[in-house]
Amino acid sequence: MRTTLIIAASVLALGVAGCGKKPAPATVAPAATDGQGTVASTNNDDVGLVELPGSQAALVAAAGTDTILFNTDQSDLDDQDRAVLTAQARWLVANPNVRASIEGHADERGTREYNQALGERRANAAKNFLLTQGVPDSRLLVISWGKERPAATGTGEAAWAQNRRAVTVIVR
Repeated sequence: MRTTLIIAASVLALGVAGCGKKPAPATVAPAATDGQGTVASTNNDDVGLVELPGSQAALVAAAGTDTILFNTDQSDLDDQDRAVLTAQARWLVANPNVRASIEGHADERGTREYNQALGERRANAAKNFLLTQGVPDSRLLVISWGKERPAATGTGEAAWAQNRRAVTVIVR
């Protein structure tokens, strides 16, 4: 019993000795980029910081958004949706090592099953358009979240309009 107490006290002492206050992270100013995602060098100590070329932020920067919106109970693409998806497709074709998940969503109205199917139709509409623009099928996944992951909470057209969407999400 005494040996157990000595061992427990030793382990506790070692654990407490290793607990120090973590230093605050260094504050770094945001880096300026050259428009291609490469950080412009501001001094000779540059370590080659570069925005990941296949990141979500790079897709949004190139296409303007990762989201298209739909009308109530609709999965048809309008001209604005096609323009956004065309820009996304150009970026995806230029980044051949990137895969994307097209996530379909619906607003809170309707049954879970109905919204799941509607979200899938929306995601497939976006995927099918990306395919026509030259993005290989093997790089695109489709998932429907239905009404389970709203972008906006609340009841009313303002919230519902934001939740009727398809989002292109970069996956690794």
